Amino acid sequence: MSARTPDIDVEKLTADEAAKEHARLGDEIAGHDRRYYQDDAPSVSDADYDALRRRYEAIEAQFPELKGIDSLSEKVGAAPSSKFAKVRHRVPMLSLGNAFADEEVEEFVARVRRFLGLSADAEVAFTAEPKIDGLSCSLRYENGQFVQAATRGDGFEGEDVTNNVRTIGEIPERLKGNDVPGIFEVRGEVYMGHADFAAINERQSASGKPLFANPRNAAAGSLRQLDPKITASRPLRFFAYAWGEVADGALPSDTQFGVIEAFSRWGLPTNPLTVLCRSAQELLAHYHAIEEQRASLGYDIDGVVYKVDSLALQQRLGFVSRSPRWALAHKFPAQRAITQLERIEIQVGRTGALTPVAKLTPITVGGVVVSNASLHNEDYIKGIGGDGLPIRGTFNDEPVDIREGDWVVIQRAGDVIPQVVSVELERRPKDAKPYQFPTICPACGSHAVREDGEAVRRCTGGLICPAQAVERIRHFVSRDAFDIEGLGEKQVQAFFDWGLVKQPADIFTLEARDSAPDSLTRLKNRDGWGETSAKNLFAAIAARRKVPVNRFLYALGIRHIGETNAKRLMRHYPTIEALREAALAAEMPGEAYPKGNEAWAEMNAIEGIGAVVAEAVVDFFHEPNNEAALDALLKEVTPEPMEAVAGGGAVAGKTVVFTGALEKMTRDEAKAMAERLGAKVAGSVSKKTDYVVAGADAGSKLAKARELGVSVLTEDEWLELAGAG
Repeated sequence: MSARTPDIDVEKLTADEAAKEHARLGDEIAGHDRRYYQDDAPSVSDADYDALRRRYEAIEAQFPELKGIDSLSEKVGAAPSSKFAKVRHRVPMLSLGNAFADEEVEEFVARVRRFLGLSADAEVAFTAEPKIDGLSCSLRYENGQFVQAATRGDGFEGEDVTNNVRTIGEIPERLKGNDVPGIFEVRGEVYMGHADFAAINERQSASGKPLFANPRNAAAGSLRQLDPKITASRPLRFFAYAWGEVADGALPSDTQFGVIEAFSRWGLPTNPLTVLCRSAQELLAHYHAIEEQRASLGYDIDGVVYKVDSLALQQRLGFVSRSPRWALAHKFPAQRAITQLERIEIQVGRTGALTPVAKLTPITVGGVVVSNASLHNEDYIKGIGGDGLPIRGTFNDEPVDIREGDWVVIQRAGDVIPQVVSVELERRPKDAKPYQFPTICPACGSHAVREDGEAVRRCTGGLICPAQAVERIRHFVSRDAFDIEGLGEKQVQAFFDWGLVKQPADIFTLEARDSAPDSLTRLKNRDGWGETSAKNLFAAIAARRKVPVNRFLYALGIRHIGETNAKRLMRHYPTIEALREAALAAEMPGEAYPKGNEAWAEMNAIEGIGAVVAEAVVDFFHEPNNEAALDALLKEVTPEPMEAVAGGGAVAGKTVVFTGALEKMTRDEAKAMAERLGAKVAGSVSKKTDYVVAGADAGSKLAKARELGVSVLTEDEWLELAGAG
């Protein structure tokens, strides 16, 4: 487990300790998500990321009032390239949760049973299939004819690679059989076999061209060629394993395994190692059998994927924000190597966090050359965890630290920057000295402080720190925020250096200032720009003067407010002004209000929003500098109502609280259904609650509802109202 994830039992944490650690974990996970998905610069291994999430979820389970720290983002993959036309996925292509230990698979099976409310002897079947290490792709067939292909992209929008996919011989132009739905989106993995990869690298070498790092990179690079002829010359292959949009839901089977069998009948390539299992033990047996065959398969896999076989049960299980509850990717163990740590560099992030990165003598690990490793924080360098205990053993009764010049064992799990797992003390240079973590921000010279209970040291420079300012603007224009085409990382940095954009509002006044008579240098005359590119940028900025309010809130960069929490807040407070008024009216717990006032309680009661998130929102709107920047931005931009989850239903827009034991579905299923129908699910009852759905043994929430005169429904009455009775 990462040094940032203390080993102390969650059960032993006090409420205050849990809140602080939960907030820290949420911020750290959000940072890893941003670096992986937006910056294309991952800084933690899959195993460590998964450990952080497990710790986070364990704290939530022990302290339900903390539920809602928005660290587990909905976004998947990376934004589609501007080189290709974009394709909006009608059904999102989401990612899977990961497991690294057998015990986690057993827990996954048990968790599925608990969610469905099944008895211990009730059988649940699962499929198990190799996790292909390639490029996810969606193929659209209409009346059996192939018409379009798209990469996964960010999960919601991908790249149109139709012409390139037509060159892949294994993918049929027309599906066979008379049971193919009128519209069917096949999903799978484009990959390159080992022998083909070796052959293509031989050709690259003979032509004096750069070699591909691994088969996955070769497959991705080949599929993304602008010239389909180049793609046609590359030996790409395909495995089908899932689906997206289906006309009228007319699937050929009611099971996952049955649909895969239909794929084969239709002429699509499927993996022969896909099997049906009926217990966690059978899943693990298949996993270890495939692990033994891994080297001889002729193509790369990085684990095994498990899926609940029954499609009806998949529907009931539904999704969490980033992945389906009914599937799990069981990863193979990480790969390791030894190299020298040349120096330690400090990077300053958007929130002011000082993050240490090890600069390594380049070495190949699992076919990939790596030169950087995550060092997480200053405690990790010192060799101690959040509980103060050694994480890499001891030497002379002291924790083993990491020093510049050390020979270190690095670990890589997946395509991420590896981490240092141990130090070769016998090879440590005699002049190696303990690393002194800076207390001054390397970007602006301000003091860098570490708050009690936090593992991260942060710059106090705030708005004057160029590292934070640039990162905040980059976040503001990023894909899941304002998504301004042509305003990428390099352009943001250049505009900041030129003094043109110092805060978000400056983006929208850029054109007016550029065309003013006293403008010293027009954008079209600057290096790297011309009249057309400047005109296109101004048009892209103008197109974003109206933006969904949830994206507007996310773009502000409030700590703990990612995409999911932004949606939760803006479903409850439909406008930025309403949220601002609520935040300004909120009084956090103190002498005057021991439990906080009504506005504070209302914000805390929003499902998924806890005290730490609410405090971050209140603090943001109470800061005068933020108020001024927000006012300047609102003069230029109009936040629009967010897209409704479901329209026209009897419960759309209503606030619902569930209490007691339900009989026809679990509480989690009921909440998920309510949110799908556009309702707001709250965790406590207030005057603004519309319905309380009371099951057996309902307690204080039912009493509160009756006290306030809130409408109380039985489970059957709720299902009838929701149209599911």
